[in-house]
Amino acid sequence: MSLSVKDLTYIYEQGTAMSVNALNHISLEIPDGQFIGLVGHTGSGKSTFVQTLNGLLKPTSGKIYWNGQDIHEENYDKKLLRAAVGLVFQYPEHQLFETDVITDVMFGPKNLGLSETECRDRAKEALLSVGLDERCWTKSPFDLSGGQKRRAAIAGVLAMKPEILILDEPTAGLDPKGRDEILNMVRGMKERLKMTIILVSHSMDDVAEYADRIIVMNAGEIMMDGTPAEVFTHSSELEEIGLSAPQMVYILQYLKENGLPVETDRLTVEEACSEILRVCRDAGY
Repeated sequence: MSLSVKDLTYIYEQGTAMSVNALNHISLEIPDGQFIGLVGHTGSGKSTFVQTLNGLLKPTSGKIYWNGQDIHEENYDKKLLRAAVGLVFQYPEHQLFETDVITDVMFGPKNLGLSETECRDRAKEALLSVGLDERCWTKSPFDLSGGQKRRAAIAGVLAMKPEILILDEPTAGLDPKGRDEILNMVRGMKERLKMTIILVSHSMDDVAEYADRIIVMNAGEIMMDGTPAEVFTHSSELEEIGLSAPQMVYILQYLKENGLPVETDRLTVEEACSEILRVCRDAGY
């Protein structure tokens, strides 16, 4: 089940003095099973792009195909599309609205016309999948902590059983512990449920740790698209558009410039530590 984007353009306020080109002729393929990091500075078009993928925004021009079918052709069932391509917004308050958590998570399955029993079963399964304590299920969503709200919002999308899960800045505003918990949970879901993940993030360290493909956006266009190692070899180009490589890249570059023969394409703390230890062992330390 693949998602395909062909020559996609989106213009806000088209034909007015406030007209802004948010997306410019984007084309790419999103095959099954990838964990994609979508990065770019504020205003680069990331959020606009992901909102076109499940039909929330209709492109000004270009096509989006889900399983080979144009999602904007006449009589296309966008309800089923949004069940298959689930989007979790940056701020969970935008998606949580029911009187209690489990009722909120049941909302999506109800829209699919499922029975009350199946909706509740799906909601329970989703809430257990995101690790939200059962004591929270009968609480108002607005009485939850920030991290709990994120889990509840993700559960609401998971209850639809999507094949692609899009997360728009899911760790924004969380402390380091909460951020790690959410990202580790997402990685676990990908491995367990075999779904495609698109993680929108400002954090280069996060996408280096979790993604196997990184798409860099700038001024509404795809600037880079490749593996983390491929993308982060272009640290100077990333800096020019207000981004950076992961911290470990700069540390290894500094060590190499000062005489330690390390490889600089190690992106995570674990990889960097292993590389430094390797060089030290080779040198007889």
